Amino acid sequence: MSFRRALALAACGLAGGSVLFSAVAVGKQPARGGDAAEPRPGGSAATAAAVPAASAAPPGLLLLPPAAAAASCPPAPGWIERPAGTGGYWDSNWDRREPLALINLKKKNEETGEEELASRLDHCKAKATRHIFLIRHSQYNLDGRADKDRTLTPLGREQAELTGHRLASLGLKFDQIIHSSMTRATETTEIISKHLPGVKKISTDLLREGAPIEPDPPVSHWKPEAVYYEDGARIEAAFRNFIHRADAKQEEDSYEIFVCHANVIRYIVCRALQFPPEGWLRMSLNNGSITHLVIRPNGRVALRTLGDTGFMPPDKITRT
Repeated sequence: MSFRRALALAACGLAGGSVLFSAVAVGKQPARGGDAAEPRPGGSAATAAAVPAASAAPPGLLLLPPAAAAASCPPAPGWIERPAGTGGYWDSNWDRREPLALINLKKKNEETGEEELASRLDHCKAKATRHIFLIRHSQYNLDGRADKDRTLTPLGREQAELTGHRLASLGLKFDQIIHSSMTRATETTEIISKHLPGVKKISTDLLREGAPIEPDPPVSHWKPEAVYYEDGARIEAAFRNFIHRADAKQEEDSYEIFVCHANVIRYIVCRALQFPPEGWLRMSLNNGSITHLVIRPNGRVALRTLGDTGFMPPDKITRT
């Protein structure tokens, strides 16, 4: 009994307490070509049906039924559990640009059938990758009463020069610079653009600083100036408008710069990676930092860098 108890405990360590059955090596290794069954969440009826007979086990393996594992394994943490049948957390249609989402299937011509559908799907597929560089504005005058008075400090102007030099050194063909209409972001953009001649600049109110969503855990000493339902709707609109896979007509990869604010960038990163957006305040970004997001044609998103200021001397780095 003690030997089987030890095997059950080993199964718990491997499976984390949420499997249909566990296989633990006893002596010989299993022969090649036999894959272990994929663990799936489910109720007792589904579990019992999924457990193979003991005779089907590869040589050297002992199958532990759910009852035995459950008797010894503590319940898995809630954040490990995955909804049944989803196969994961990722929503492939997060930007509503999945080809099937762009086609009205009700209007499908029944005479042409699947060939036309395949052609229409191919026509809607993205072909290019978008590289999005999110730049936080440089240090600015915190004593300014109005936005027009919150101009960059001398150090902030140095930071913008360093950021512009860094972006230029990447040797990329940037398509555009979209920036917040607030003074500190506009001034940062003007300095950066000197290092990227010919790149068009676009100002937008959508990227202005604000409070995107109430953070979790809450911060008692931090109170946003605007209500969440005002700023949050605008910042979410900025995400939906600017952060998405490439248009199907785009043939080549694009490189775009967005100069805005820490709260906006942190919220965008959480949303793009499908992390809980309430966690945006858990990240910290330096002034003039570079955050690099990559959006592939299939909608997959990768974070290359978050708040990079490694190109700045230590005495030039601030976070105000």
